[in-house]
Amino acid sequence: MAEPPVQDQVNLVVSDMEATVAFYRRLGLTIPDTDPEWQGHHRNARLPGGIDLDFDSVAFARRSDKGWRGGTGVLGFKVDGRERVDEIYADLTGAGYAGQQEPYDAFWGARYAVVEDPDGNPVGIMSPIDPDRRSNPGFP
Repeated sequence: MAEPPVQDQVNLVVSDMEATVAFYRRLGLTIPDTDPEWQGHHRNARLPGGIDLDFDSVAFARRSDKGWRGGTGVLGFKVDGRERVDEIYADLTGAGYAGQQEPYDAFWGARYAVVEDPDGNPVGIMSPIDPDRRSNPGFP
């Protein structure tokens, strides 16, 4: 029997590569410069655990995926403590990025917030889950 697929990459299609790189660098990711000919079309951040976070221009996406229609879910990032959620949210919104969800104590026991990257993609910032902070969400 064949091995199941293993996720090792997330691609975001972006409208302004430099603004996107600046946002994710401010978030704390390392995104190296690359061949100047490609810098406006493809960039890569290597995340812990061997995951690649790639950023592609709209032109590159249309060329590499003829069925691309846009859109994304929430791109989630774990941080090491509850206070870091608030610090990162304040830093990013203070720098002018739009907040979708202010930091709050989520029913699943984590501190959680959502900020938009330059293309409006939601970026979730979540602390470790504390089982003692779980609550009833009011729905199944």
